[in-house]
Amino acid sequence: MLFYGYGNWKFLFLLCADCLINYWISCYLIADRKAKKGVLAIGILINIGLLFYYKYTGFFIANINQVFHTRFISKELIMPLGISFFTFQQIAFLVNSYKGELPLSLYRVSGFPDYILYVLYFPKILMGPIVEPGVLIPQFSDKSRKQVNPENLIRGIKLFNYGLFKKLILCDTFNAAVAWGSANLDAATSMDLIIVMLCYAFVVYFDFSGYCDMAAGVSLMLNIDLPVNFDSPFKSLSIREFWGRWHITLGKFFIKYIYIPLGGSRKGKLRTYFNIMVVFFVTGFWHGATWTMIIWGLFHGVFTCMDRALGKKAQGIHPAARWLGMFLTTCLLRLLFIVDTIPKWGEVLGKIFSFQSTWVSWGLIDTFNTADSTLIFDLFHLTSVNEMVRGLSLFVFMVVGFIICLVPENNIKRKFSNSAASIIPAIILFVWAMLSLGSESAFRYFNF
Repeated sequence: MLFYGYGNWKFLFLLCADCLINYWISCYLIADRKAKKGVLAIGILINIGLLFYYKYTGFFIANINQVFHTRFISKELIMPLGISFFTFQQIAFLVNSYKGELPLSLYRVSGFPDYILYVLYFPKILMGPIVEPGVLIPQFSDKSRKQVNPENLIRGIKLFNYGLFKKLILCDTFNAAVAWGSANLDAATSMDLIIVMLCYAFVVYFDFSGYCDMAAGVSLMLNIDLPVNFDSPFKSLSIREFWGRWHITLGKFFIKYIYIPLGGSRKGKLRTYFNIMVVFFVTGFWHGATWTMIIWGLFHGVFTCMDRALGKKAQGIHPAARWLGMFLTTCLLRLLFIVDTIPKWGEVLGKIFSFQSTWVSWGLIDTFNTADSTLIFDLFHLTSVNEMVRGLSLFVFMVVGFIICLVPENNIKRKFSNSAASIIPAIILFVWAMLSLGSESAFRYFNF
């Protein structure tokens, strides 16, 4: 709460008031059995209304002005950090209360601290994972978890260090290339745009993967187990599998609270496809209040429906071709995060597929000539090679990015040994990452 308030003290009061209102509603759901559905609906509407006010007011006013030629003025609203995540957590708690799936002790004065801790638990409040209360709350009262566990402590430290390295060294380096590409979309060559597209894929991958490792690592130090939220999605062979590995808890939340209430797959194929499209419409809109994000979500919905329609027939396609189709599709669609409009996205795609030039601009190459890469080349006496081979740093970062995404097992799932040989690399990565931290480095999902 201290650090959340340090970001913006007004939002701390908003968050606390939101917690109190939701807790009061959940207690009422337990006490009054007659008005349960109406009270639950009011609670969900309050949460969704708060999210819509901060995240989507500007979008709707801008579109109303454009369609009806009005001049409504909308204020520039700053979104509370992690508003989507603590909103979804509150909704999950209300629904669990409505279904009577939580112990009655939670709705007494003595249970209020566990509820507050469930919502405000700091490793997950800003970017998830979205955890069901029945999974997390029992861990807070488990006495066996309130003692120092050396195994968990060491494993958590290593996991945190790996995540920090992904964010500060890999993600931020690739992000510099994406920033150059965003500023030079018109002047960039076909090869420039292909490299920027790949760099952005690595940016969002290492940004989110790094945070998930760090959140899980901090939790392990505290003997708290968070669910796996990111499971090597670039190893997927289809869009459907990709979404089963990327932001796993968000996908499960949408399935449980949107897809299944709509009927899921129980009402025929057409209704199933419609429900899938609704979920991906919401997914796109959640990622950003713009038409580009809505289109991004709908495209993913279409490809997911195609995967479902193909079913076992897709097994006859060579795995390499299936992987390439998944990877290129997600990368090309992710360009919608970089451009401002759909026509601009079309221009970028046209330039990529025309493949008019294989030249890589010096400005793009220079984004990879960092102090870190220079130090490594000096350390291994490869400075002369770097000077002779144009774009060597760029190539090395790309190769490292693909290897980390495609070869090792997910860090959270791996069974690390606690030998000195495994601890030393983690310490080196931590020192390297901290020495490279020259300015604020924000996570992308903080504003979601």
